[in-house]
Amino acid sequence: MEDVKSIPLGLMIPGWRVFLSDQGRFWASRVAPFTDAAFEAGAERTVDGDTLEELRVATARQEETAERATSAGRVAS
Repeated sequence: MEDVKSIPLGLMIPGWRVFLSDQGRFWASRVAPFTDAAFEAGAERTVDGDTLEELRVATARQEETAERATSAGRVAS
């Protein structure tokens, strides 16, 4: 398991609240909800990963999904 004791988990991924389960799995929940368009495009507000790096990838993927949905909405308007 990664050593995450030196950094408060909640500060590891900006905009996301990070926590470690009792089983040692990393979870993150987005502080602000996604827009309806982002949610409909598949952006998930809560994600998990076996490692902190997997969690970072998962949160980045959600942000990218939300950004694409927002960008598509601007183009369609």
